Amino acid sequence: MNPMAEFPNPLPKVSIDSEGPTLAQIIRHLRYANQIALRAQSFGHHPFGATLVAPDHETTLLSQGNVDTVNHAESVLIRSATTNFGPDYLWDCTLYTTVEPCAMCAATQYWGNVGRLVYGLSESRLLELTGNHPENPTLDVPCREIFQRGQKAIAVIGPIAEVEMEIANVHQAFWQNSH
Repeated sequence: MNPMAEFPNPLPKVSIDSEGPTLAQIIRHLRYANQIALRAQSFGHHPFGATLVAPDHETTLLSQGNVDTVNHAESVLIRSATTNFGPDYLWDCTLYTTVEPCAMCAATQYWGNVGRLVYGLSESRLLELTGNHPENPTLDVPCREIFQRGQKAIAVIGPIAEVEMEIANVHQAFWQNSH
């Protein structure tokens, strides 16, 4: 299970904290997650991809493409991570995902104790691309809102303007042309 549009108003540049990944690392890991999304798509799944990166901001620990409507890339990856790594270690890891996690995936990250999230495309932008597609019924609940209601200070970086268009193009082609 572990396989390897233009927007009228560009997003502002994201500031990166000194303890977190560099912008170059962020872009590299998000592009890798997008490759995983394309691989998931090649297997007939929706084009979502996620990767878990070690505290050194270089080492990829796990990667996962979307499986089905309840086994999203992020949730499957985090469930696997919690069986392979301890909570203290996971807290220092970063989850990279092509699209902002849905409510289910954000909650899985919260309970899985992964301390940082980086995403390329916001869920609201995805909704603009998918519309009311029956295979992608979006809950309009930003992941930051879910994390803010919890007791853990999960760092969130995203959306990332430097890769947003690449990810959006994959989704635009998939949702509007293929389905």
